[in-house]
Amino acid sequence: MGKPKYGKETKKQTSQGSGKDKSGGAPIMGGKIKASHILVNKLSKAQEIYEDIQSGNNFQELARQHSECSSKNKGGNLGEFPKGKMVSEFWNACAQLKIGEVSQPVKTQFGYHIIKRTG
Repeated sequence: MGKPKYGKETKKQTSQGSGKDKSGGAPIMGGKIKASHILVNKLSKAQEIYEDIQSGNNFQELARQHSECSSKNKGGNLGEFPKGKMVSEFWNACAQLKIGEVSQPVKTQFGYHIIKRTG
């Protein structure tokens, strides 16, 4: 089944709780989450993109322009995945989000992710 993707450690998120499943996020239906992300190498770039999203810029378009993950071709869409598909830190960051909510930059071994929960 391969090595889990995306996640080593998460950036502390002041308003999101402790990082445990369902800590303020949307319910996890059928043990799976749907999410999109934008992956970049530098925190400064991730913060800039996050601010652009908060200012109303389109997440999918920013993913296509800036993400270093092949998911950029799908606007950052990672589809639906169970807990074991992603390492726990990436999963926990997703689980903390409400559907439609976008995370602040999350640091992992792959770089910095801006995650949007889509289901």
